[in-house]
Amino acid sequence: MGKTALFGATGATGRSIADALRSRGLPYRVVGRNRQRLTESFGGDPRAEIVTWDPEDALSVRAAARGVDTLIYLVGVPYDNFELHPRTMRQALDGAVAEGVKRLVLIGTVYPYGVPVTERVTEAHPRNPPTFKGRMRKEQEDLVLAAHAAGKIQGTVLRLPDFYGPGVEGSFLTGLFKAVANRKTADMVGPIDTPHEFVYVPDVGPVTLALAEKDEAYGHWWNFAGSGVTTQRQIADEAFAIVGRRPKIRVVGKLGLRLVGLFQPFMRELVEMHYLQTTPVLLDDSALMHLLGEVHKTPYEEGVRLTLESYMAANGKA
Repeated sequence: MGKTALFGATGATGRSIADALRSRGLPYRVVGRNRQRLTESFGGDPRAEIVTWDPEDALSVRAAARGVDTLIYLVGVPYDNFELHPRTMRQALDGAVAEGVKRLVLIGTVYPYGVPVTERVTEAHPRNPPTFKGRMRKEQEDLVLAAHAAGKIQGTVLRLPDFYGPGVEGSFLTGLFKAVANRKTADMVGPIDTPHEFVYVPDVGPVTLALAEKDEAYGHWWNFAGSGVTTQRQIADEAFAIVGRRPKIRVVGKLGLRLVGLFQPFMRELVEMHYLQTTPVLLDDSALMHLLGEVHKTPYEEGVRLTLESYMAANGKA
């Protein structure tokens, strides 16, 4: 599939895709702002080429994209600066087009769908986000699809639900696993009994590469759901059971988020997206399965166990 570059490689999904490339024996480029973090994550892999970039510097962006056949875009921005999503996407696209990159895969979220109007959300569901964060994510997607329509680059979007996995930070479930590993009370954003789905991050890498190789994938967006519908409470019960403890949970609702947000800005930012807790987006990924064939989805029981073990090992409690 030619040279692949992972822009924003140091996050959990980037590491999953790198693992998939490594398992195939393929060389790849990892791109990020911080060389130290890139080296910590990929310095031990001789197949990984480490490149730093500055999205505000067009020459830097072009250098990061030079010689690349497929660009997989995973760039994160601070949760209170979502206006950077379309801006950074445009900067990356301009550099990629200028360097003749053939394909771009954007790893996206459910945010652009907005409040679901159907029980299961297919790719035909309207994109009508009621939130600023959703609109910024939609604008990001639109840039990719517009560049594809204009013939500048082949572009596609892979949408993921909430995620979890070994060593993952920034997940909705990170606090739960850390609390269980440290034998503490788990703080969770409620309600925690509504249907939900989570994708196990190590499953994402192989699916992303398989999608990137399909010519017919481009010009569209695709859903990749978790391994079935669950609830946050069920995940918590499984995690506590593994360590032989009764669940000890403290639930924070929307009002609680507002109050905590007075002192913790990140928590305040969660208020805007709280509708996902009461009217969750449950993805239908049958179109992706038809395109790729059956793909591996780690069952929650196994995923929860492996994830918790990773947190416990990190704390020297495994």
